[in-house]
Amino acid sequence: MKSRSASVVALALVAGLGVNGAFAQLKRDFEAEIRDALQSAKTASEFEFLGTLVRTCLLPQSGGEDTRDNVPGYVANPASAPPRDTWYAEPARVFDNLYFVGGKIHSSWALTTREGIILIDTIYPYNSEELIIGGMRKLGLDPKNIRYVLISHAHGDHIGGAAMLQTRYGVRVVMGGPDWDWVAKYPNRYKTMAPKRDIVASDGMKITLGDTTVTIWLTPGHTPGTLSYTFAVLDRGKPVNVAYSGGTAFNFVNNTPDPGIKNFQTYIESQKHIAAKAASTGATVLLSNHSEFDNAFNKNRMLAGRGNGRHPYEIGADWVQRYFQVMQGCARAAQLRLEQQSAETAMR
Repeated sequence: MKSRSASVVALALVAGLGVNGAFAQLKRDFEAEIRDALQSAKTASEFEFLGTLVRTCLLPQSGGEDTRDNVPGYVANPASAPPRDTWYAEPARVFDNLYFVGGKIHSSWALTTREGIILIDTIYPYNSEELIIGGMRKLGLDPKNIRYVLISHAHGDHIGGAAMLQTRYGVRVVMGGPDWDWVAKYPNRYKTMAPKRDIVASDGMKITLGDTTVTIWLTPGHTPGTLSYTFAVLDRGKPVNVAYSGGTAFNFVNNTPDPGIKNFQTYIESQKHIAAKAASTGATVLLSNHSEFDNAFNKNRMLAGRGNGRHPYEIGADWVQRYFQVMQGCARAAQLRLEQQSAETAMR
């Protein structure tokens, strides 16, 4: 099969446009596709997912994971951690059996059951004690009842308190296999944060505790081992289905065609995967581990004024799907830019 650049050159030569004309046509074709991908993301976002749109479509993208095995500054010198007022948020009972124990930017969620608590994500090592342990106690929950900790991906803002919780309470820790390997590979980077290797997640794995089940879906992209989830919560006794997005920003190597094009395809396929699972469960709530994506910090403050109105987190099945469409559109636009770069290089 001919490459796109070869096909464009052939067509342009037949049309008498020459190589320069072929190059210009190729550029126009790519720019049109990129505009279409960006527009699809913007249309899906509207005003509900502006944080996701800006982070994935509009801001400069990362050049890849930092692989230096250095002790983080906030671990080496705890006094260098960000000031409390930049991250502290009040804990909140969001649903009958789901509690927010995160901060202004990074989230942690406590899902309560008859037989204990499933905790999703553990924020940083410098604030997990106050936000998670302190937050649970403020809400009348006992941290000793945590049975499972699910880590969406192995970055310091989500795995930070996992080792502490495992050591203190003997919790079971669940993480994707590639991310377990990553943690073992960089002991300094995860100093004070790395739990002992425990449960390796698989696609469709169910973590059941009491009357509650969280189903795990492998969604590699943000990291190779990123996990997303579907589960049910109760809103004033009514079951409500949740889709939890485990990793959103483009964190992998993506500024060169190789391996960037492949990485973006992995990311896109993961968003399709969790979107399909959200659809099959009828998810009407979208949660994330960053407030910029699900607006948790602001929605928590809206709960007090809800009255008999609709729950601020219950956005509807269509909007849940649109969240994943935003991510797909932004990823496709970025992937197309790399394909254009590769094609233009081949024509020179």
